[in-house]
Amino acid sequence: MARKKNTVEETGQMDPVAFIKAVKGIVAEKEISEDVVFEAMELALATAYKKNFGSKTNVRVDINRTTGEIKVMSYYIVVDEIDEGDTIIDEEGNEIDVPPEINLDAQILIEEARELDPTIEVGERIEKEVTPKDFGRVAAGTAKQVIMQKIREAEKNSIVDEFADKQDEMLVGTLAMEDARNYYVELGRTRGILPKSETIPGEELKMGSNIRVYVTKVEANTKGPLILLSRKHYGFVKRLFESEIPELADGTIILHAVAREAGVRSKIAVESTDERIDAIGACIGERGSRIGSILKELNGEKVDIVLYNADPAEYIKNALSPAKDAIVNITDPMKKEALAIVNDENLSLAIGKKGANIKLASKLTRYKIEVKTLNQVNEEGNN
Repeated sequence: MARKKNTVEETGQMDPVAFIKAVKGIVAEKEISEDVVFEAMELALATAYKKNFGSKTNVRVDINRTTGEIKVMSYYIVVDEIDEGDTIIDEEGNEIDVPPEINLDAQILIEEARELDPTIEVGERIEKEVTPKDFGRVAAGTAKQVIMQKIREAEKNSIVDEFADKQDEMLVGTLAMEDARNYYVELGRTRGILPKSETIPGEELKMGSNIRVYVTKVEANTKGPLILLSRKHYGFVKRLFESEIPELADGTIILHAVAREAGVRSKIAVESTDERIDAIGACIGERGSRIGSILKELNGEKVDIVLYNADPAEYIKNALSPAKDAIVNITDPMKKEALAIVNDENLSLAIGKKGANIKLASKLTRYKIEVKTLNQVNEEGNN
């Protein structure tokens, strides 16, 4: 018994039902819009028609979304005489304004046009069906590559749209592979790029393990969606605290600012909106349970949690932690400059190793901070 022929290549014809079924299969598999797939098919088939049938006319392809019937429609400018020049002139000698999408070669005589539409006039546009009998086989074969390209583009845009609102957010992915410069993190439908320069200094990452990452950039490029990730960004610390501290999520505690030198120290400024809630205590948690999980994620990076204060002098004093008892004078409010006076025992703490503490305090408060001891101030005053 002969096998039933049911494909385009075998029968020379496109089975409309099978065609619709195939399109819907692509939509389901690629999770993209049905309209996007149909429009891609129509564009591809229009290109295939022009290539395979040597058409110089302007065509569009209509695909019936229900029956799968394909129609090739060619549109022409109606003339009373075929003009082979660069312009089209009507019977009164006036130049006809041709729409930009109309090829000047696409002309049809008024007599022929009125067989399609008795009311048509010279200078107007008319469409005519020009679907070839064997168009299903020829067009489908030629259009396949173009269709797949459009589907890839649609899929890429779909992924970019999916991740667009995840920029500046923290995600959990799986380390999939690495090369000399980057780690690649599985994020569901795509992979993000975690440059090795954006990891926490000293941490060791294992392939196949789950990893928290901060999304710094989402965009489309020629190779597909580009999703850049970081664990070094100060925003990573902010999102870690928000994920571990419920009071930050419900607004009981406000996180005003974060300053970070990855792998060394971070400072965060918090404020409680409820006088019954201790902002710093809530961030630390019972027996350090909350801050402990954050420090583990940060590979032992030190974190200073300081109280935000609307008074810049008090805010700077808090930001200089672990230094204590600083006396802060705002020396230039316009330039945002301040002088912090500490005792000898707290000078090294205020400045920090390689100046890290004062640098982070300045970033946190957005003030240029100078630190001196009381003795230094007195000596300068006597000079």
